[in-house]
Amino acid sequence: MKDFIPVVRLLMKEKRDVFYSIVFGFVAGIAAVGLFAASGYLISKAAFAPPLYALIVLTSTVKLLGFTRAISKYAERYFSHRATFTILSNLRVSFFEKLEPLAPKIFQRYRSGDLLARIVGDVESLQNFFLRVFYPPIVLIIVFLSTIIFTTFFSVYVAIVILIGLLLTTFVVPAWFAKRQAKIDSDVRDGRGSLSTEVTEFLHGFRDLKINQMLDEKGRKLDDSASRYLSEQKRESVNMIYSQSVNSFVTLFISWVVLLLGAFLVVNGQLEGIFLAMLVMISLTVFEDVSPMAVFPVYLQDTKTATRRLFSVVQEEASDDDADQVELAITRSPSIVMNDVNFTFPDEWRATLKNISLELPAGSKTAIVGPSGSGKSTLLQLMMKLIQANHGEVWIDGVCIDRVTEQSIWRETNVVLQENHFFYGTIRDNLLLARTDLCDEEMVKMLSTVRLEHLSLDDSLYEKGENLSGGEKQRLAIARALLKQGKLWLLDEPTSSVDALTEEFVYNNLFERAAKDTLVLVSHRLTGIEKMDQIIVMEQGTIIEAGTFDELMERKGYFYELKEIEKGLL
Repeated sequence: MKDFIPVVRLLMKEKRDVFYSIVFGFVAGIAAVGLFAASGYLISKAAFAPPLYALIVLTSTVKLLGFTRAISKYAERYFSHRATFTILSNLRVSFFEKLEPLAPKIFQRYRSGDLLARIVGDVESLQNFFLRVFYPPIVLIIVFLSTIIFTTFFSVYVAIVILIGLLLTTFVVPAWFAKRQAKIDSDVRDGRGSLSTEVTEFLHGFRDLKINQMLDEKGRKLDDSASRYLSEQKRESVNMIYSQSVNSFVTLFISWVVLLLGAFLVVNGQLEGIFLAMLVMISLTVFEDVSPMAVFPVYLQDTKTATRRLFSVVQEEASDDDADQVELAITRSPSIVMNDVNFTFPDEWRATLKNISLELPAGSKTAIVGPSGSGKSTLLQLMMKLIQANHGEVWIDGVCIDRVTEQSIWRETNVVLQENHFFYGTIRDNLLLARTDLCDEEMVKMLSTVRLEHLSLDDSLYEKGENLSGGEKQRLAIARALLKQGKLWLLDEPTSSVDALTEEFVYNNLFERAAKDTLVLVSHRLTGIEKMDQIIVMEQGTIIEAGTFDELMERKGYFYELKEIEKGLL
């Protein structure tokens, strides 16, 4: 039951509504039992032609119990649903607060479709925890025990039969079906996550699939995934109906046993006949409240799996973080040092970085070059603490990066990645991500700095910047980084889609503004890096050369060969 601890903590914040739900649920349940018990007794009593006042009292009691049941049922639904909606709201907020600091490194472990299925589907499933799992069994057991105590005054044997029925319908049958449901529910969750992932990839890759004429094949895979999910849902529904049928059979069988036993006791003079109808009506009514227990195993396993899947995301990731992390106050250009760093992506057999040791002095300008897949971008991710080294240490401004919060690093870091996200809105909206206190004049000037003066701040920007060219996206990302004015620059192929003349113009402005800052540039191009303080050459996850431009050219090693090849191509 430890899986439910996070949800129970949120539930206890609404303990007043929880208490009212249980109280009014009990009142509604016991009023229903009293209503039908009084009705059965009234029918039997009327056969003996009692005085009129006795019938009036019994009839009034039946009406009063009917009103009580209706009002209590309404109150129970009101408080239970209010508690559920509040709990769901708190759950979404709590989960997002835990998830938000883990982005974007969490996408290395979970695919976006699977995360979406957890955030949407699993959270929705947890609405059944309170309504179907938590308080109904409490209400049921209290009503049952009260009814059994009441029945004992008329027949101990009938009370024992009802008690056996309680044990069967509340514990034995649900436990049996809960065991069957565990495997089914796991398959349903996995199927839903797989389907969400397939749908997400299908929509994001629709254009490429259509261009490469693979739309039909991918569509068939999506249909297969949907069919498997529907098949698992069918199994779940069949198991639920089966559980309901077995539970209904047991309750009706118990009522027949009460009728036959009661008739036997009446014949033997151990029970007054006037109470037989009342006891049968009590049996039929009290077992009506057992119907939620028929689907209890389904909802129990459903919410248990949903809770485990949901909170395993944040608990597993949070467990890797040091609780004693500190805020790094970067007031000047920081230095970066790596000592014997190794890194391998999860579930990968190939090491991405191997025995990396380097030193970037404060205010230095460093270029990291090498072939694609050599680990250059991974180095930048380590510096931003988007990922953490499997072995070795990364130091930023004299502090081990493991002890530093990611937010304090990002706050003073100007980042331009290979792929930069742009939100649907305007150019102004996307530039304001750098700083919210920017004025229009600053942003217009910065657009000119990266030769985007043809764009207006009020120009619309589609999702992911689809209405911009690749070069325009990169220059807009550079403008956003320039506006941030941080002390650390991490640039990953920032001008790979920009023409040579524009690239030179942009770099001149960028280096002028970053003259006193620490700057790291990852690039395939070797032109324009002569002015860098040091150049680090990487291949297959290791540093094979390091030095200034002149030093590397004099060595006539790997960098020299790359430079000569580039000269030949140009």
